[in-house]
Amino acid sequence: MESIVKKFQSKFRKVREEINRWDELQSYLISQFRNASHIVDRLQLLQNSNNHGVLNCVSGMRDALLEKQIESLRNILVSMRKTLEEFHCIVLSLDKIHRDSRQLVKGGSSQLNKKQLQQQVGMKPSLNYCLDSLMFIHEIYNSEYLLKSSLISALSEMALKNSASDLGALQQLLFDQPNVQTEEVQFVFDMIFAEELS
Repeated sequence: MESIVKKFQSKFRKVREEINRWDELQSYLISQFRNASHIVDRLQLLQNSNNHGVLNCVSGMRDALLEKQIESLRNILVSMRKTLEEFHCIVLSLDKIHRDSRQLVKGGSSQLNKKQLQQQVGMKPSLNYCLDSLMFIHEIYNSEYLLKSSLISALSEMALKNSASDLGALQQLLFDQPNVQTEEVQFVFDMIFAEELS
């Protein structure tokens, strides 16, 4: 039983690595989003010839500027989709860790009964707690990934319509990560690694 709990601890270490990677990607995605937002704002300004001043005298300048900005925006959107794919890989990894953990409990050499699953070993949490926590972590990060996908799609649509009206709200949603309950996730780690911290 204690050996299974130790295997769970190693799975939670992997979860922690994935969450750290998520946090790095989050910073990168916010930077990409800000860059894309600036271009969407600029596109609206560039389409109004009154904003070009003396550059109106240069033939084709407005179109060249617009084309360059649209190309930059496309590149950023492609890069954002790649970042989203990395978020998705993390979600898939968290799901696999949860499924493998369920299999570890169900398919071990000796089947564990309900009482054994609820039993604590010293300060370590029960196997049920570990399984529920892994499922919880996967669910919240999956929800956050789905929200991020929706936000990037909304940004793409705004860029096509040259509408910057809701960019601030989208950016705030992306920045806040409303589905990730960091205190609860940290509490799970504190429970799992309590013995190591004491």
